[in-house]
Amino acid sequence: MSSEVSARRDAKKLVRSPSGLRMVPEHRAFGSPFGLEEPQWVPDKECRRCMQCDAKFDFLTRKHHCRRCGKCFCDRCCSQKVPLRRMCFVDPVRQCAECALVSHKEAEFYDKQLKVLLSGATFLVTFGNSEKPETMICRLSNNQRYLFLDGDSHYEIEIVHISTVQLLTEGFPPGEKDIHAYTSLLGSQPASEGGNARATGMFLQYTVPGTEGVTQLKLTAVEDANVGRRQAVAWLVAMHKVPEPRPGRLGPLA
Repeated sequence: MSSEVSARRDAKKLVRSPSGLRMVPEHRAFGSPFGLEEPQWVPDKECRRCMQCDAKFDFLTRKHHCRRCGKCFCDRCCSQKVPLRRMCFVDPVRQCAECALVSHKEAEFYDKQLKVLLSGATFLVTFGNSEKPETMICRLSNNQRYLFLDGDSHYEIEIVHISTVQLLTEGFPPGEKDIHAYTSLLGSQPASEGGNARATGMFLQYTVPGTEGVTQLKLTAVEDANVGRRQAVAWLVAMHKVPEPRPGRLGPLA
């Protein structure tokens, strides 16, 4: 991938909306599949009372719109200002209690797990029915749209084209399966490094534009006790803490 294409993918611009400043992709086509669009606000004329506590709006009880859901609330029910990374806001924005709780949980992903995914980790990668794995670094692209795999060759897998994920784990009690299948990277339960089960690898099935059928690859954490092994396990765990996508954004992953 040329530096010019890479720069174009990662380019951003600052825009001002009624809700605040946003740092958005310069080219919409390269936006994160996990991003959310700003909601339409409930019109003031249709909102006479708080949509949470039913308090009547007047000169003393002012109305506020939640920046995440667009509904109308009194100050008591919409007083929290919370980071909203999925809408690319530069500063924390006003949200209702329900939306603030969701945004707080997502903030952990953006503050911790996303850094792990962007940094990448080393895996033994097996494509299709090949019997010979290749040592490669797997990482999420800066715009969160692609999985990059780099070794002797370079591969890019677009997130929207991933149809099935299987997490390989070890440490379950005898009789329990050590392969857990998901139809999505998203919304699945993470395998904890500190629990009874530990992630050891992952199967991915995806489609390649312009070709028929489904391609499969397997990521396996290298079997050693060094830092690379721990990074690989952390990367697999982070993949299973990716936030739910905006409806309709991810195609087969939605």
